Amino acid sequence: MERRRFSLGLMGAAGLAAGGIAGVGSAQAQSESAGLNPDKLAALQRAADAVVGVRVTAVDDASSARTLGRRRQGSGVVIGDDGLVLTIGYLLLEAEQAEVLTDDGRVIPARVLGVDTATGLGLLMPLVPLRIAPAPLATTRPDPAQDEVMLLVTGGDLGAAAPVRLVARRAFSGSWEYHLDAALFTAPPRPNFAGAGLFNDRGELTGVGSLFVADATGLGGPPRVPGNMAVPVDLLPPILSELRTQGRSSASVRPWIGVNCVEQEGGLRVVRVSEDSPAEVGGVRPGDRIVGIDGEPVATLERLWKTLWRGSGPEKDVTLQLLRDGQPLSLKLRAVDRAAMLRRPVGV
Repeated sequence: MERRRFSLGLMGAAGLAAGGIAGVGSAQAQSESAGLNPDKLAALQRAADAVVGVRVTAVDDASSARTLGRRRQGSGVVIGDDGLVLTIGYLLLEAEQAEVLTDDGRVIPARVLGVDTATGLGLLMPLVPLRIAPAPLATTRPDPAQDEVMLLVTGGDLGAAAPVRLVARRAFSGSWEYHLDAALFTAPPRPNFAGAGLFNDRGELTGVGSLFVADATGLGGPPRVPGNMAVPVDLLPPILSELRTQGRSSASVRPWIGVNCVEQEGGLRVVRVSEDSPAEVGGVRPGDRIVGIDGEPVATLERLWKTLWRGSGPEKDVTLQLLRDGQPLSLKLRAVDRAAMLRRPVGV
């Protein structure tokens, strides 16, 4: 099968603009019209070629299947000469089987090396050589103040590339006990973002696609600017060795109670309680409003999660101060290590 050529979009002095370049063969003519030299075009094509598809099937009783489904599909980026693939971690949660899909039609079995809940990144190792040149990691942080335009590339059956604009680099707190101090936000929104590679105009990987967001700027609008959130790749080098050898970073070994919350009307409302989690066992219900943890008032997700994670180990007693139907309630929970609650294939 002939290798797919991504439609990269034209990148001039001001960044990516509308238009298409359909491969390396006509690079000279394209570079003249785009104001882009052939070396930069080649770097962008190599970046696109480093993006692969990722297909995962979770174990039968996976707790994550309720929100993510048992069969998952996304993208990954080859970052190592040994074929190491970087992707978004939630694709790999409780995986029983994983495959890498290349542009030339190969479907290659892979082993999950690590899922890091602190950063949200995941690693796959193909079981046979990919023969794909790795994408270089960006060494400088992208700056939205520079009005930087980037390339978001997906792989596999849904392989494509599209120009996006970096609109913010800011803190992000997820509803699922997750926080990043400096996530990347791009617009306009692109589908199939899970594990997609976010590249700068030098073909360097700057982020890994994670989510759709209703307001990428974080300013609250109006007007709101929908877009995508990406995990910055500069979080990877400090933890790469731990991910390879231990399957996660030390920062991921932290307390977990199993609630999903949203910020609403100046407070925090529980929208979901994970099955068999400390929160469910302790009596937390959807609809409860969390107003404090261990005696400290909390009104934002960032404050809630960082207060929960405070301490020296994952297992600890936690007291939640709640409002239920307008009445105050205090519940004692026993937080646990999230990894202990994840299902694994038989024999692992």
